[in-house]
Amino acid sequence: MQSMNTQPPLFKQICVIGLGLIGASLAQAIKDNGLSERLVAVDRHTPSIDEAIQHGLLDAGSAVLSEVVFGSDLIVIAVPVQAVQAVFIDIKAAMDNGQLATDCILTDVCSTKVNIIDAAKAVFGSLPVGLVPAHPIAGAENSGYHARRATLFVNHSVIICELPTTSNVAITKLRQLWEAVGANVMSMDAEHHDRILAHTSHLPHLLAFNLVEQLASHDDNLDMFRYAAGGFRDFSRIAASDPKMWHDIFFANESAIVSALDEYGVYLQTMRQLIIDKDSTALMGLLGRAQAARRHFGHMLASTPYTDTSAMSASYNITPSNTVLGTIAIPGDKSISHRSIMLGSLATGVTNVTGFLEGEDALATLQAFRDMGVTIEGPDNGKLTIHGVGMNGLKPSKTPLYMGNSGTSMRLLAGILAAQSFDSVLTGDTSLNKRPMERVAAPLREMGAVIQSTGHSGTAPLSITGRATVGKPLQGIDYEMPVASAQIKSCLLLAGLWAEGTTTVTQPEVSRDHTERMLSAFGYPVTVDGNRISVTGGGQLTGGDIAVPADISSAAFFMVAAAISQNSELTLTQVGINPTRTGIIDILKLMQADISLSNETHVGGEPVADITIRSSSLKGIEIPEHLVPLAIDEFPVLFIAASCAQGRTVLTGAKELRVKESDRIAVMAEGLQTLGIDCTVTEDGLIIEGKGIEGEGIEGQNSNVNNSQPVFGGGHITSHHDHRIAMSFAIASLRASKQITIEGVETVNTSFPGFAELANHIGMSIKVDNAAV
Repeated sequence: MQSMNTQPPLFKQICVIGLGLIGASLAQAIKDNGLSERLVAVDRHTPSIDEAIQHGLLDAGSAVLSEVVFGSDLIVIAVPVQAVQAVFIDIKAAMDNGQLATDCILTDVCSTKVNIIDAAKAVFGSLPVGLVPAHPIAGAENSGYHARRATLFVNHSVIICELPTTSNVAITKLRQLWEAVGANVMSMDAEHHDRILAHTSHLPHLLAFNLVEQLASHDDNLDMFRYAAGGFRDFSRIAASDPKMWHDIFFANESAIVSALDEYGVYLQTMRQLIIDKDSTALMGLLGRAQAARRHFGHMLASTPYTDTSAMSASYNITPSNTVLGTIAIPGDKSISHRSIMLGSLATGVTNVTGFLEGEDALATLQAFRDMGVTIEGPDNGKLTIHGVGMNGLKPSKTPLYMGNSGTSMRLLAGILAAQSFDSVLTGDTSLNKRPMERVAAPLREMGAVIQSTGHSGTAPLSITGRATVGKPLQGIDYEMPVASAQIKSCLLLAGLWAEGTTTVTQPEVSRDHTERMLSAFGYPVTVDGNRISVTGGGQLTGGDIAVPADISSAAFFMVAAAISQNSELTLTQVGINPTRTGIIDILKLMQADISLSNETHVGGEPVADITIRSSSLKGIEIPEHLVPLAIDEFPVLFIAASCAQGRTVLTGAKELRVKESDRIAVMAEGLQTLGIDCTVTEDGLIIEGKGIEGEGIEGQNSNVNNSQPVFGGGHITSHHDHRIAMSFAIASLRASKQITIEGVETVNTSFPGFAELANHIGMSIKVDNAAV
């Protein structure tokens, strides 16, 4: 294969010792990428050397190091771990007789590191300046020279141990080599490497060998293997690995492996006792945490969504349709789902939740409390059982708490964690880690919290110092909020549950009050005096039943869909109509939308109703500023409604929209202009020139409704991975003349899993294209 590398080679001559899978694959990758002027190898298996030379892979090869090593500036040791010391002896002899420079770079590919360093000390006396122990985390079922693949290391990790005795040049050049063959290079000290690998690689292999030996030793072993389920076959597959190699590894990493085995024994004994005691709650907690952790850490490391592991990038291709009809159920309210997890975990007793939104944001909150030791059964079709640990029962997470893309999770949890005795770290995906967190960190510091945000803009990760270190509890404060924000208010009220004295939050305008309502539902006294909300620390929460109503923010997309389309009527069942969330209804009514409510009742302390909306002749308005906080999440789709209205719509007082998942004002304006709408961005809002027209009337509809004319053109929309932007422009397709393509829609699962399917069910035509990454 001809090298595609136009850069000069990194090395003059590389010598690979050992042409097994790893050594031969690295040699092939070096050759294919033109990383060395010459490539030589040492292997006792002469046919492998001969074949490699015939293939043009090697310039020379031998079973004896001294015959080919002269002039090498990098030696890669790819032999079994117990054979490394003998190789070092040969290398030292070559240095002593002048065949190798004393600063020649020496590296290995073994899965243990401390013994490699010890072997080097034993042979060289002091560690060579060119020694860089390394370990590529890659492999394949087949081994040997013929199994080699130049792509074996692409997107795999390589751990290098940067020793204090090693020259910077050696470290830099070896890092460049591994990166050039497609690997992701990270640094780790040798002792830590061996401990990590003992748990993640060596222990699983040891257990696989042991389990197969255990079953093979049974009298009825034939039946055991004959009827072994897929799980056994999957787990025990690694027991087919080379016994000699693992024999050497187990001895080489003895200390770390024995420690891992001892720890495993403790966990095994715990599970054994839970089964004997028939402790259902504790066993479900252990199994649930393990199941969730298996998925969670994969998402956390890759900053990927919870609800779809195969499609990290997705788009909507939407064919215009004109009419939507039907009666549909909207997924559960995201805000209430978050809070049910938080308060249920902190309560005494069991909390049963129904209607829980199984979207990524709420799942991030759920995982965080599992990480802090709370047993949570589910979710199962929106049902959860939370075994509360009480106000002081949370345990420190052993890793940073990963919030995915959920600003609500991070800001509300910051208030809870600021009051705990232990330290914690909150982090999120790339998008969340760019969003401002000082808006909650600053008032929490006034209460005595010790919080460190990142960078000049005060973003996540957030590091929170526990009260045990600080030495005193939080103190209640009287805080006047500069802007109406339910997240800031809720954060401070939650922190106030542990604070000495009373915490009072005064908001300039009414914001959603789910936290206050749910605290009362859990039996915690909350005082509401106009826009002043107070809690006094030291109380208790008591578990109970929580029914999560349908999310009005999600319902908003379908309200606008029916209003702007022709001959349309939709009924959305049992939607939450909390008066702090009904700004969307109030604004649409001011725009003369045909909306009616029926079957009004209360569920879990929250008012709900069926909402019916029909095709409407919308009028542009100046949106009253007192309604802005009550519809802050719904403005993207309201901008679609305004575009279809007759006349101008003016929004002011909405700076909060600029610090959501995206700058929603700027991004929506950009998309509206792409689709042919005249709009102007202002400092705190948007002016939209609606393109609706007065019509002659359509049979069976209000006499002044004519929603048959297109308002939008077609085009390509970039959602900036903001779920509400993506869904809003999907709704615009109902009044579009051509196809609309929306990029970055995978984040729709954060709040509305199944959105496209539900939209298609009522008459829209959305095709979801997934692109695996």
